[in-house]
Amino acid sequence: MDKKSDLTISRREFARRAAFVSAAASLPPANLISVESGAAPAPAQQPAKPPKLSPASQAEVDSRTQAIFSQYGARLSDSQKADIRRLAAEAQPPLDRLRAFPTTNGDGPALYLKPLIEREKKVAPKAVVAKPATAPKNS
Repeated sequence: MDKKSDLTISRREFARRAAFVSAAASLPPANLISVESGAAPAPAQQPAKPPKLSPASQAEVDSRTQAIFSQYGARLSDSQKADIRRLAAEAQPPLDRLRAFPTTNGDGPALYLKPLIEREKKVAPKAVVAKPATAPKNS
């Protein structure tokens, strides 16, 4: 047989091999499957104690959760509702610190967009004065 024909593969065969390799790469190694199956499942995260909030902050958290529940409450499970309450309470202290920062109307933004690349300015084309069309000369 010809050596060249033995080394070449068709596009179809290449695609088939590439599909097998990508499928095999997404599977976990076999030794990890056997080790994980015997192990006990990891315990759920321990719920952290809720942050201490002022009465105004607690009222804001309650109003935020009620707004979410009034709009999406029928679609949420009890665990999802508990997560929303927890996340709203955890998000409140950073909001309080942000609102405590003093600002005035004259303050500029803390961050602004600064382009990394200087772009060339387009030069306006000079106005071209159109010459009036001259009548053809009759000979």
